[in-house]
Amino acid sequence: MNWLELEEWIEENRIGAWQAMAPLAEHTSWRIGGPARLMVWPEDEAKTAALLRHCAGIGCPLRFLGAGTNLLAADEGLEELVIQTGKLNTLEWAPDNASGVILRAGAGLSLAWLAESAAQQGYSGLEFAAGIPGSLGGAVAMNAGAFGGQISDLTLFVRVMDARANSREMDSAEAAFGYRSSNLRSAGLLILGAELRLSRGDREESLALIREHLDTRRQKQPLELPSGGSVFRNPAGEGAGRYIDRAGLKGLRIGNAQISPKHANFIVNLGGAKAEDVRQLMEIARQVVREKSGVLLENEIVYWN
Repeated sequence: MNWLELEEWIEENRIGAWQAMAPLAEHTSWRIGGPARLMVWPEDEAKTAALLRHCAGIGCPLRFLGAGTNLLAADEGLEELVIQTGKLNTLEWAPDNASGVILRAGAGLSLAWLAESAAQQGYSGLEFAAGIPGSLGGAVAMNAGAFGGQISDLTLFVRVMDARANSREMDSAEAAFGYRSSNLRSAGLLILGAELRLSRGDREESLALIREHLDTRRQKQPLELPSGGSVFRNPAGEGAGRYIDRAGLKGLRIGNAQISPKHANFIVNLGGAKAEDVRQLMEIARQVVREKSGVLLENEIVYWN
């Protein structure tokens, strides 16, 4: 793989901004991770397609990155191309007869911003997403949710592109949404955007509910420190954090990574934490909870190595 030739091709074809040896710690919410060999911010879908076609032709290994939440990147970094989707930020509000609106949004848009924007315009359905960090693309890939709602409840179609730049729409059934999961990750697809159906609501009620959700997050979650959000999926019937808390692991620290004393399903970066520190804490939590409760915790975060 000739990385210099790829960099030259990106420049010549005006694909977008790029950075060699881009520190993943600067592009993930955990603020952890070594360098990606090359990171590119394609200007639009057409430039993204051109880049994917070129990469397929030269056999370039690649990954897709949204806002970098729920993502732990290895300390060693990646000898791969990372395509950052932040500029896939188109937005269209289309009337859905008298019942509401169809929201067609690019994958790079902030999910929390979309929730606020919908409420401001008097549309309801996305209030649960207030305060969820990350982009729409990442939210769709993991079927993000909170406060009894999840993105799949609203999703009509997901627009995707494969590694050879073939694009198409997938409906919810094909996306196979589950609890904090879909088949979009395993299929290796780049999410371009999604089409959501929102209901007509009351602007003030929606904004009040958003404020309530944000207050709850501030009270219960360690938002003052870098983290990857919820580390483990919640087992049926009870939150993962409660199992970890009962196992006596709140506050456990390895290096500068710590199981948060505020919410045990968060591992926070106290400053300069390493991915390996986080992984060790995760493994301890998994083992001790299984020994004490018989419950096997499953990862909600994704690990890149």
